[in-house]
Amino acid sequence: MSSNLEQGMFVEERKSRIVEFINEHEKATVLQLCAKFEVSKATIRNDLNELDEKGLIKRTHGGAISTHSVNYEMSIVNRGVWLQSEKEAIAKQALSYIRDGDCIGMDAGTTTFELVKLLSGFSRLTIVTYDLNIAAYLDANTENTVILAGGEIRKHFHYMTGDAALHTLKDLYLDVLFLAGNGVDAQKGLTTPNLDTARLKKCMIMNARHKVLLADHSKINNVSFSKYADLSEIDVFITDAGADKKSLRAIEDKDVEVVVVK
Repeated sequence: MSSNLEQGMFVEERKSRIVEFINEHEKATVLQLCAKFEVSKATIRNDLNELDEKGLIKRTHGGAISTHSVNYEMSIVNRGVWLQSEKEAIAKQALSYIRDGDCIGMDAGTTTFELVKLLSGFSRLTIVTYDLNIAAYLDANTENTVILAGGEIRKHFHYMTGDAALHTLKDLYLDVLFLAGNGVDAQKGLTTPNLDTARLKKCMIMNARHKVLLADHSKINNVSFSKYADLSEIDVFITDAGADKKSLRAIEDKDVEVVVVK
């Protein structure tokens, strides 16, 4: 790997951790971030300005504050580069829950999309989704059967929503469902910022024999606007090694199998 590429990976990882730190503490000063990440004031200021432009934090005089609220949801463009290596590792682990010939559900999300990219070795799957990117990739790159729920496209998120999509999903039964998560909290359950999206997720959960949640550590202990399931409704939770161990034990107490990938 070239030194330029290594440096680029380090920079993106630092920015990711900066956002996590600000969301966890609600605010941070430039001096705090300099001390934590061992970089100069100029570097932190540049990072904060870039993150502010992307809407990931709110720049203030001397630092930044969190933009995270129960209604906040990162666009598909920004999510696509967020904790990429963690998502790839989670997706690779999820492959072990798929057998050729299964009928599987794919929730809308960037981690589920990483799983979809690994399905070229299967040819007899039936894959149900409401995510446009997932359906298009499967159609172009695999021989599997794809069912896309119709409806109105949710702008900037590239997936279908509304009653038409719900009507398609309600009569389709799944061997295994792969869920993406905005909010994963042991007490508050699984949540998402959008009411219509919550309805689709809830429908697919009700119709699935086996439910596997795919979510990187940044989603743990987050609570969004609309709840769609208790954690006890999930069979398996696959996350990465950055996850807080105490939070994972609380999730396991809900009778969920927790799998941590490195």
